[in-house]
Amino acid sequence: MCSLIQKYNVAGPRYTSYPTVPYWNMDTFSGKKWESTVRQSFNESNAVEGISLYIHLPFCENLCTFCGCHKRITKRHEVETPYIASVLKEWKLYCELFPDRPKIKELHLGGGTPTFFSPEHLQLLINGIFKKADKAEDYEFSFEGHPNNTSREHLQALYDVGFRRVSYGVQDYNETVQKAIHRIQPFENVKRVTEVAREIGYTSVSHDIIFGLPHQTLEHVEETIAKTKQLMPDRIAFYSYAHVPWLKGNGQRGYKDEDVPQGEEKRRQYEEGKKRLAQAGYKEIGMDHFALTSDSLYASMNTGRLHRNFMGYTASKTLLMVGLGASSISDSWYGFTQNVKSIEEYAHLVDHAIIPIYRGHILSEEDQIVRKHILNLMCRLRTSWADDAMCFPDLPSIIEGLSEMESDGLLEIGMHDIKITENGRPFVRNICMAFDVLLHRKAPETRLFSMTV
Repeated sequence: MCSLIQKYNVAGPRYTSYPTVPYWNMDTFSGKKWESTVRQSFNESNAVEGISLYIHLPFCENLCTFCGCHKRITKRHEVETPYIASVLKEWKLYCELFPDRPKIKELHLGGGTPTFFSPEHLQLLINGIFKKADKAEDYEFSFEGHPNNTSREHLQALYDVGFRRVSYGVQDYNETVQKAIHRIQPFENVKRVTEVAREIGYTSVSHDIIFGLPHQTLEHVEETIAKTKQLMPDRIAFYSYAHVPWLKGNGQRGYKDEDVPQGEEKRRQYEEGKKRLAQAGYKEIGMDHFALTSDSLYASMNTGRLHRNFMGYTASKTLLMVGLGASSISDSWYGFTQNVKSIEEYAHLVDHAIIPIYRGHILSEEDQIVRKHILNLMCRLRTSWADDAMCFPDLPSIIEGLSEMESDGLLEIGMHDIKITENGRPFVRNICMAFDVLLHRKAPETRLFSMTV
């Protein structure tokens, strides 16, 4: 395994979308085209499955140096109400594109720190959304909670407006690691918010655990998982720290490169963590995710409904996912957009009735074929090209490129399909990269992605 890690540990995308954001083609994109794809997607999906909403709440009181999300560090809570007003203005602009009243199947509050906002303001936001929308019959609403500031009042307020799933960022329980990533968070705080969520009636509680953090050792990972087993969250995201200190504003220059576990040391953290999660009854879902058999994520994997998008793995998909808020990303299935990142510019644009996008991409026929294969590999660990041979001229070279991975025991190549083996699971990103024709045609001039292992 050590030699494979050395061989395949290269910079690569996490594939929450395809094409990945650096390869979006602005030459073929326009706001009018985007609006057209939104209408098409809405008409195809709203009556059948509803739509999804992601709302980005970007404020944090402190900077966590492991985080790669767009955020604004402030302790000024008077920013809450004007930002909510801007989000509701953006939602109004989208609703004006829809021919019918939208039905929301999935809604997720991300950040930043959503629980930076008061319970009353969070209810104000959600109630404002549903002045112009209805809940789908099988809706699922979720939010990201910070264990240090999520209160019973937060949990109750969001439960009262339909939320039943909450995700808590744990990362690691070791104090040395917590100091390095600027996230001091005692186990008692995580225990409290996990238990309170269950008392109120939340049906799915998720914990995020990261391996490969600065100063983190194998013993730290083992200790964190041992404490996690005391609480038995329904889902666990157990994923690799993305060390990208060359990107501005993420605070990762506060420690040295040699402080960050690499290669075999980092892989042992993952393998041992995965083993201990399996011993506790968790089933591996796609890449870096685990769930109890009672959770909907596990059921969706077994029924083939597991999906991956900018929010990570979801138990189902809708064609249209509207992203609201500064820096938020939308997916119409036929195109992508990202909103402007500056909160001030975002507010200015929606005040002038302009959907606040600054870049986007309209998918070509080739894009749709490649996306299908990458989603299949990410969600089902297999894909078939039986229907693509005539319209995908890159396919022979892709299959040829996979042959070495087959020799290394990472996958099995059939007549018209491939299947990722158990040994290949840690290298899913590498296997997906073989299908990424845009990455092969034009490698980025600067390093944009974290290491795959």
